[in-house]
Amino acid sequence: MKNKLQLKSMIAATTLSAFSAITAYAQTNLGVDCGCPPVASRPNVLLSTLALSGGSTDGNLSSNNTLLSCDKTYILDKKIFVPNGKSLTISPGTVIKGRKYSTQDSAVSLIVSRGGKIYANGSESCQIVFTAEADPLDGSYPLGTTGQWGGLVLAGRASNNLKLAINGPFVAGGSGKLAVADGLGIFEGFAANDSRLWFGADLNGTQGAAETFDDKDNSGILKYVSVRHSGAILQVGGEVNGITLGSVGSGTTLDHLEVVSCNDDNVEFFGGNVNLKYASFLFGNDDWFDWDLGYSGKSQFLFGHKSSTADTLTAKDTDNGFEMDSDDNKSNATLRSHPIVYNATFIANNKRIRTADNQGMAGISAKELTEGEIYNSIFANFKYGFNAVKTPGTRTGGYEAYHNWRTTSGSPFAGSLIIKNNTFVSCGRAIAFDRDGTAAVNNGDSTQFFTTDGNVSVASVPGFDFTWSMNASNNVVSDKFDAVPNPSLTSTITPSADGFFTQVNYRGAFASTGKNWLSGWAYTQLLNVTTGIQPCPTDINLDGVTDNVDFLELLGKFGQSCQ
Repeated sequence: MKNKLQLKSMIAATTLSAFSAITAYAQTNLGVDCGCPPVASRPNVLLSTLALSGGSTDGNLSSNNTLLSCDKTYILDKKIFVPNGKSLTISPGTVIKGRKYSTQDSAVSLIVSRGGKIYANGSESCQIVFTAEADPLDGSYPLGTTGQWGGLVLAGRASNNLKLAINGPFVAGGSGKLAVADGLGIFEGFAANDSRLWFGADLNGTQGAAETFDDKDNSGILKYVSVRHSGAILQVGGEVNGITLGSVGSGTTLDHLEVVSCNDDNVEFFGGNVNLKYASFLFGNDDWFDWDLGYSGKSQFLFGHKSSTADTLTAKDTDNGFEMDSDDNKSNATLRSHPIVYNATFIANNKRIRTADNQGMAGISAKELTEGEIYNSIFANFKYGFNAVKTPGTRTGGYEAYHNWRTTSGSPFAGSLIIKNNTFVSCGRAIAFDRDGTAAVNNGDSTQFFTTDGNVSVASVPGFDFTWSMNASNNVVSDKFDAVPNPSLTSTITPSADGFFTQVNYRGAFASTGKNWLSGWAYTQLLNVTTGIQPCPTDINLDGVTDNVDFLELLGKFGQSCQ
């Protein structure tokens, strides 16, 4: 008969064994709670076999309502389009793998065209995963591997501020000219003027019949969706993001999204007013949350983490948490970007090196006359906490993003850029203008930022550990981070009760108590890289439930509630 000490030793050993196998179990058994078979047993299906071939409709899904089920693994072997009037439904637990190509404009992507719809409605324990074809989904695929395929692209008919005379005509190859008509743009990173890649509305009928914007436009649902190893960069200025949203309307649902190891922006909004709640951006190369062209949606509970602090000299990721633009080509467009954001936690890696296409290194980078509001958030280990462009350069009118922020700037839009009740932890400079601080921060600027607007700059926060170390080649974590301040950092500002925002008065993406929204489904949990973000204590294998599997792995905890 075993004594108590021996039993405790057995339980401890079982627990260690369980946590060492977390990533492998959660991936190879993806969708087990939805009745999906093990990932390794699923036969491959080329998505091109479900689409038309050749001509102007090459890659269009051939069925009016295409269903992808979790008993198969789908290979995205070419650009696949969900065309106008058709829909794509992806069952919970389904895996879609993008094939890698190396020639310009060959990067595969899944594109939902205007009028098409995607229904990717996963769940906490049955997320939908887009990843690289080479990813065996056993936790061994290096997180340092980025840009293996394009990404998800959604086009809608909501508002933007594009003008053909200023922002066009479109020229393939990363020219920055995205307009094909007033109100109608085309996604960057593609080499052809293909109408299936258009977003917005042709206001003047330049390309056909005149159209109007529809801000309630519905492109479908992305819920509990993980996008990994994406973000093909074809050339500077011609990139495909992890998730790209062009004029996507408020009828679209974006909820519990994750982008992992992306080689370009994790998510980018080109106009539109779609809302986003619960999203994490991990180990990517470029900006985490990028808006442009008059975007005006709402977001809450965002988490971002750069690559390992130990890799600051060689890691490519040198750009911003929020990259905030309003107009391309200094157009002074009056439909300005004005999103509202609450409760972000963005942790950088103290990198200071600039490259040609990555020059910000700011938690918040405000430029191109952007407006917008960011409240109750935490930014750690950035070169700059908040950086705004102050010098107009060639822009007419004499104003830039700084003048939208500074309430006494004299700009007709003064006070339309609001940065309030945020905490900046161990940033090189909490506030700067024109990046290197060539435009000095005067006493009035400091008073508005730190006193009037309630922002705080500190070296550390109790319970919050923003340094960590991971080998991006083998995913071995040697130093975990803790993204949850304990006790919580409180705020005097609470989001409005508008049906979207959750009314909480703490700063950052996570409460210090209770089950948090990353539990189980997020890749941070699968890697076990953080000490502060804990799942249900009885969910030993992190599959989102407590069941007989957990009972076998940790005898004494079976049956406790996860709620």
